[in-house]
Amino acid sequence: MIYPILWLAASSLKPNHEIFANAYSLIPSRLEFSNYVSGWNGFAGTTFATFFKNSFIIVIWSTVGAVASSALVAYGFARIRFKGKGFWFGCLMMTMMLPHDVTVIPQYVMFAKLGWLSSFKPIIVPSFFAMPFFVFLMMQFIRTIPPELDEAAKMDGCSKFSIFFRVVLPLITPALVTSTIFSFYWKWDDFYNPLLYLNKPEMYPVSLALKLFLDAESVNNWGGMFAMATLSLLPIVIVFFIFQKYIVEGISTSGLKG
Repeated sequence: MIYPILWLAASSLKPNHEIFANAYSLIPSRLEFSNYVSGWNGFAGTTFATFFKNSFIIVIWSTVGAVASSALVAYGFARIRFKGKGFWFGCLMMTMMLPHDVTVIPQYVMFAKLGWLSSFKPIIVPSFFAMPFFVFLMMQFIRTIPPELDEAAKMDGCSKFSIFFRVVLPLITPALVTSTIFSFYWKWDDFYNPLLYLNKPEMYPVSLALKLFLDAESVNNWGGMFAMATLSLLPIVIVFFIFQKYIVEGISTSGLKG
């Protein structure tokens, strides 16, 4: 399972002619660090510094919007009584079974009429309207919190929003971190939406730039592409190793700790 990643990292340090001529070997005949320099230079006058910046802008704002809005919606469904709650929750869960292909054309037409094409808005703004999977995950975690804590906060004069920010949020940290990790992964790897809505090289994220990197070269610079692909894995690996303990803890909804 780890071999393709090792092969990618090794190929990023091989001379271009050696990558496929000696494909099974993980040891380069000489270390070609110039692959990272040529790859970083990018294409169409845009370097990979811009592509990485674009990816971080999309990922950070989308993740903040998805986690914050999903936590608020999950709190509403888990703790607040309102008419038709079961119906609206059912509708929310049904959207998880709706194929993405069904919504592509209506969304594109809507964003075109709003004048949002060729901008980050169609990729970022929908995240601020909650993600059904995150809502369900956080709801299950909130339900493990004793309602008596809410009642005690009410007696101290807290409103529903105060209870949410002062009582609920601190206790669902594992679910929040788990949702943050998943959102980071999904947005960082997203290729389809940037391809659909972005049409300027200076706005491409890393996922799209890697695919178009070879298309833009008259001679395929495989070494440069593998070098940038290796760098693109670093944020995912770093996030995973820093927050891996929260993944199992968040999904298992282990409840309160003493």
